[in-house]
Amino acid sequence: MSSRRTVLVTGGTRGIGREVVRLLAPTWRVLVGGRSESSVAEVVAGCPDAAGFVCDLADEDAVAAAAASITELDAVVHSAGVLGRFGPMESQSRADWRHVLELNVVAVADLTRLLLPVLRASRGQVVVVNSGSGFTAGANSGGYAASKFAVRAWADSLRAEERGVLRVSSIHPGRVDTDMQVELQSAEGRDYDTSIVLEVNSVARAIVFALEAADDAVVESLSIRPSGLR
Repeated sequence: MSSRRTVLVTGGTRGIGREVVRLLAPTWRVLVGGRSESSVAEVVAGCPDAAGFVCDLADEDAVAAAAASITELDAVVHSAGVLGRFGPMESQSRADWRHVLELNVVAVADLTRLLLPVLRASRGQVVVVNSGSGFTAGANSGGYAASKFAVRAWADSLRAEERGVLRVSSIHPGRVDTDMQVELQSAEGRDYDTSIVLEVNSVARAIVFALEAADDAVVESLSIRPSGLR
């Protein structure tokens, strides 16, 4: 049995999630979440103490089966998410709404529900990687913003219900240098501009800060934005 604390990081094979795994790997046992067995295995192989959590978070049965295999857990970092369809409200179909809400809200809530017994046993932590869009909605991103507003409300409610047992944190980065940001700027009709984005490491370090806060403290909500200094 590992003497390290154990953390599950969804979306652990790309972007922010993968950087969180890299930063935590020296001192934590990491469960690397992802849909691709080969991508998960590659990340696991680079960690001193890690295992895979392979499933499609939109597949209710697969998530339940994967969660049932976890018997000890100190924290979960919800880093997986989707941008959804970028465009005006009139272009958003029912399927578009279902897709973005399923991955960004329902999957987060349901996976956490399944993990609550082991998280409560360890008096653990739930960290949700939200977005600046969880505070302010702009044009053409209503579905994404709605999902982020919703998951912020969910986290606030969970925190109130579990206070004194679990610590629940919402991390709200601005634009981050990830594949999702490349997709977004392309949809906005612009060339990719790194001057308006955060480095992935800057956001991952904020997540680790929340995870490693002293036991008498909880980082309830943290907003991190590009400084404009680089």
